Amino acid sequence: MASDQEYMALAIQLAKQGLYTTSPNPRVGCVLVKNDEIIGQGFHFKAGEGHAEVNAIADAKQRGNDTQGATAYVTLEPCSHFGRTPPCAQGLIDANVARVVGAMTDPNPQVAGNGFNILRTAGIEVVDNCLAAESAKLNPGFIKRMSMAGKNTEPLPYVRLKMATSLDGRTAMQSGESQWITGPEARAEVQRLRAQSCAIICGADSVLIDDPSMNVRIETDSRQPLRVIIDSQHRINADANIFTHPGKVVIVSPVAPESAITRNESDACSVSYLQTAASENNDRQQVDLKDLLVTLARQGINEVLIESGAQLAGAFIAQDLVDELVLFTAPTLLGSDARPAFTLPFETMGQQIRWSWQDVRMVGNDLKLVLKSQVSSKEKP
Repeated sequence: MASDQEYMALAIQLAKQGLYTTSPNPRVGCVLVKNDEIIGQGFHFKAGEGHAEVNAIADAKQRGNDTQGATAYVTLEPCSHFGRTPPCAQGLIDANVARVVGAMTDPNPQVAGNGFNILRTAGIEVVDNCLAAESAKLNPGFIKRMSMAGKNTEPLPYVRLKMATSLDGRTAMQSGESQWITGPEARAEVQRLRAQSCAIICGADSVLIDDPSMNVRIETDSRQPLRVIIDSQHRINADANIFTHPGKVVIVSPVAPESAITRNESDACSVSYLQTAASENNDRQQVDLKDLLVTLARQGINEVLIESGAQLAGAFIAQDLVDELVLFTAPTLLGSDARPAFTLPFETMGQQIRWSWQDVRMVGNDLKLVLKSQVSSKEKP
């Protein structure tokens, strides 16, 4: 007889099938079990479509299975409010399930325990906190954004900063030449990071020097993430490669452009402008990075990936806006004149920023390092 943890682990694996598609909704999986047999399963694929519980119930019916008396294993508390779809808590009640095992409470203030309470009121046994830590890893951005909203704090997305470096911590030659430091396997891993992100942030320098696409180039069901260019001085041109690929591009600056970059209506790429607050940390007119992240969170952006040069990367780190560092380190040396990964002009050991190891693994012939900041003033979920 399988345990609750084993069935929940299966629900977590189901939820991962929505890794690239569910935003701004969370990734959720559901398994229905009766007499120690799986009678239905499902996951949430896309906002506006059926939630995991609804899809699992539909799967059971399609198989000809009766859900009465079943146990539902759900990776996130069933929703209790009407959104673009009906509440899943009521759906489970209507399906006559006898027991619901949830991994974690939904941090969304509109739910936040209400879903479990509705089920208990209906006479359904509820077990919470089953593989909660593992389930939370599915939705770091959703959990952070909703948890902050629940504390009446201005929400922020979950921010990853990705860098490809040499063994000596360099990202490009002094000339700006940087292709390629890491191998094809590491570059494919970056594509997967992009695909699960709601937005990618880069700076004008990166666009001018590297002329990147900043799009997803792997076979997934993912939508193209929003491409965000921080261009305080409006230096980039309309012929940049980033404007030639499908998707949305937003150019961010504290000042309005004198002449806007426009695309034809027939173009697959749409361009818009976002005017943010100016940073108070510099005499120059520069983007207030936290204000930018707050604006993105208000738009339902859960996860942000930063792919930028040393200066912008250092600015995000210095302002304690990075949740996770993802470093791809290649077994090569670029030399002391090459460009560093981060511009952080520290002068004393007391200024150092320590990080905690989360994961270290080989990707091809490169090393993938995942770290989180040890000292942070951010609201944590």
